[in-house]
Amino acid sequence: MREHVKIVEVGPRDGLQNEPRPIVVDTKVALIERLVHAGVKHIEAASFVSPKWVPQMAGSAEVMQRVPRTAGVHYRALTPNLKGLEAAIAAGCEEVAVFGAASETFSQRNINCSIRESLERFRSVIEVALDNKLRVRGYVSCVLGCPYEGDITPEKVSEVALLLSEMGCHEISLGDTIGRGNPNSTRRMLEACIRVIPASQLAGHFHDTYGMAIANIVASLELGIRAFDSSVSGLGGCPYAVGASGNVATEDVVHLLHGMGYETGIDLPRLIQAGVYISSALGRETSSHVARAMSSHCSATLAD
Repeated sequence: MREHVKIVEVGPRDGLQNEPRPIVVDTKVALIERLVHAGVKHIEAASFVSPKWVPQMAGSAEVMQRVPRTAGVHYRALTPNLKGLEAAIAAGCEEVAVFGAASETFSQRNINCSIRESLERFRSVIEVALDNKLRVRGYVSCVLGCPYEGDITPEKVSEVALLLSEMGCHEISLGDTIGRGNPNSTRRMLEACIRVIPASQLAGHFHDTYGMAIANIVASLELGIRAFDSSVSGLGGCPYAVGASGNVATEDVVHLLHGMGYETGIDLPRLIQAGVYISSALGRETSSHVARAMSSHCSATLAD
């Protein structure tokens, strides 16, 4: 039996939140329906933040109320504060996420407080979420570099990750926010984290700014990581990190994992169709290498 790797699809939230114009709820729900049809089981579907700051996430409550409630499919929403958590609970969320950083400067520019202050804010959010039987996932950004500070020490990453774990986060997603990492720096960072947190509790979240995301995933697999965040069609980026391109494309990650003998439960052709749908809705081509290659191959075959 092939070993399973969990894919956490972040396109509907992390992918769409940085689009230049708002996306209507119908489009978001249609994307999620296609992802579920492709066999995606873990989907970050919404963000309960102020529409004033992230207008693309307006309508998150309606999205959560309309997504298909299919057995085995789990939806998550970002909840940066208690107000957001209350809205998520009212919308029927079963899992929420809090978002910290391994860089002091990034934390200040992103959420206007220090790392320590941000973690203290999250403590009450996590406690209330757990009291309401919600699972909580923790994010650590800038784990392989910061747009303002440069290199981040692996020990700083492991310190923040451990604090989130001790607060009650069942899984910690380690984000290469500016895509600066490489396999060597990825290994050093993960080795520091694995010394204090089991590999089974960690997930990789890689951006492809320098084309290193797939290589970093392979390095992570070698160290026992079996959960990865990715975004259909390579949607997304980071509004606070200059030059940060999109998340690694889910299509590319699934293609890699299946080729290496892992099982994901995801149907790649249907996943590609979901990526084509959202790319068309946004008026641009997919950023997935695999989707483009398979499309070209199909076109060439038809031409022959």
